[in-house]
Amino acid sequence: MTNEIELIAGYWTTAGDVYPSGPTEVSPFPFRERVEAAARAGYKGMGLLNEDVQATAEKIGHPEMKRILDANGIKHVQLEFIIDWFREGERRRKSDQYRRQILSAASALGAREVKIGPGLGEDVEHPRPDELIADVPRMAEAFAGLCRDAAEHGTAIVLEFLPFGNVSKLETARAIVEAAGEPNGSLLVDIWHMARGGNDYNDIARLPARFIGAAELDDADEQVVGTLFNDSTHHRRLPGEGALNPPAFIKAVQAAGYRGPWGVELISRAHRQLPLDEMARRSFETTMAQFKSV
Repeated sequence: MTNEIELIAGYWTTAGDVYPSGPTEVSPFPFRERVEAAARAGYKGMGLLNEDVQATAEKIGHPEMKRILDANGIKHVQLEFIIDWFREGERRRKSDQYRRQILSAASALGAREVKIGPGLGEDVEHPRPDELIADVPRMAEAFAGLCRDAAEHGTAIVLEFLPFGNVSKLETARAIVEAAGEPNGSLLVDIWHMARGGNDYNDIARLPARFIGAAELDDADEQVVGTLFNDSTHHRRLPGEGALNPPAFIKAVQAAGYRGPWGVELISRAHRQLPLDEMARRSFETTMAQFKSV
């Protein structure tokens, strides 16, 4: 069974000593080195962050990036991360500008999908209560528009629900996607976000397969370390080295009918200090080992 599984190295998994909302989110490792390290480890996909893509494209251009990906057998490209796509005013204006950048890159790199997030509030660690209320009809309408824009660039949109956002529950995320009704719009189910958001893995198994566009693996301690955002950003663990039970999550996602590649998203202070090849190898090997236990 494991020989049928293909993994995507999530951006943070091989980016090095950078993290979300850090001083910089651009990897210190050259793009070619990251792609080659992932390919050597066995990965068939790469997750790319828009800020890093823009910085890399300024140096070598999108065509050379695509050539490097193809030369290393990278079949699945995943871009991230659009927020504020359902807002109004200045936040929406900035989001739309970001959208144009990321969808242009998705077209040039042949991206499988673009990841988007829900409302995160002004401060993701301590959001205002009103920031945590999801206006499902409004979000569904905006999601549909974003999906249509993505379709024009040959890519899909996956909504990642987050325990520190205004969409933390699987049922709310499904309601948005279902109401939008776009064929290239679906959900990204991440084990960390599922578990930390209090979602039951069994609820995934009951989803129609069309609602799952991407799946991601990692692990975590039984107890949250600090705030949820701190735990997510600095304390994730390699699959199988925590308390989240990756085999149970995999079983539920496969029961829903998902047969696509699996992302590996390690956002960890300890992991990002490792040498590049070791980051790639350890994350790949520990993740593949989880499928043997299903």
